[in-house]
Amino acid sequence: MKKELLKVENLKQYFPIKGGLLGRTVNHVKAVDDVSFTVYEGETVSIVGESGCGKSTTGRAILRLDEPTDGNITFDDVNLQSLNKKKMRKMRKDLQIIFQDPYASINPRQTVRQVLEEALEIQNVVPKNERSARISELMETVGLGAHQADRYPHEFSGGQRQRIGIARALSVNPKLIICDEAVSALDVSIQAQVINLLKRLQKEFQLTYLFISHDLGVVRHISDRVIVMYLGRIVEIADKKSLFENPQHPYTKALLSAIPVPDPEKKKERIILKGDVPSPIDPPTGCRFHTRCPFATEKCKTDTPQLRTTDHMKEGHQAACHYMNEIHAGTKEPNYV
Repeated sequence: MKKELLKVENLKQYFPIKGGLLGRTVNHVKAVDDVSFTVYEGETVSIVGESGCGKSTTGRAILRLDEPTDGNITFDDVNLQSLNKKKMRKMRKDLQIIFQDPYASINPRQTVRQVLEEALEIQNVVPKNERSARISELMETVGLGAHQADRYPHEFSGGQRQRIGIARALSVNPKLIICDEAVSALDVSIQAQVINLLKRLQKEFQLTYLFISHDLGVVRHISDRVIVMYLGRIVEIADKKSLFENPQHPYTKALLSAIPVPDPEKKKERIILKGDVPSPIDPPTGCRFHTRCPFATEKCKTDTPQLRTTDHMKEGHQAACHYMNEIHAGTKEPNYV
């Protein structure tokens, strides 16, 4: 059985909204609201959903780049909330992140060598006299030449800059890397190269990934398990095969229907969701998806569905929908307007 590396329990991340002359808190943005999941050693767990669903905020809260409002985060049997800033900084040697924008996340005034050397110095993982060799090794590991280490970020393409970001994350020998929309800024051909690189590095260095993305097509190629989030909450969680072949939540089905089909002659039914995503400042009661769900009833407006497994789902596949069985059996008709 694989070791439990990361456990997130009832995570909440609320951001205060200030108002009035005194700048008092008048409301909160409920970006992440009661999220729980587990990541096992050596696997890739992806978090997917529309913009504003809370997936990136979840990643930042795990790293305590934003201090969580509530909940527990346990990494490698250590409660991260119990650590002071000094101990948390030391823990980040094992917890790294690759950001979405490879240019904005790298200091443009530093050479790549300086960027990588800074990471090595902060965590003190390599003696000073060995850092130059370590930097050359890192450059070659991510598919760049050692001679390129003395160039500045603007001298690289977007895909190459993201490889530098990967090298920086890899430099301190982490156990878990959070990939926050790590390939969304790249074109399709470069995306494939970076995904293949991440998969190779995972196998080579026994890495664990929390992969955050809005692109289910990309997620399909890299994930072991997938978490679907909507408006700050998890609506479905399953292994990749189960989720793509047997989606249970209406929101998951809508996301999957948007994946492009490579064959232009093959028609695919697209599920178009009505309305816009509600505001996380004042989310809907009951099921948060009910304002856009074609199967919603009065029950959905008042009762919050819990993640559960039913008879037609594999073990470990859970979804939060009152009418999963009826929709699966075809006895629940959509309420299209």
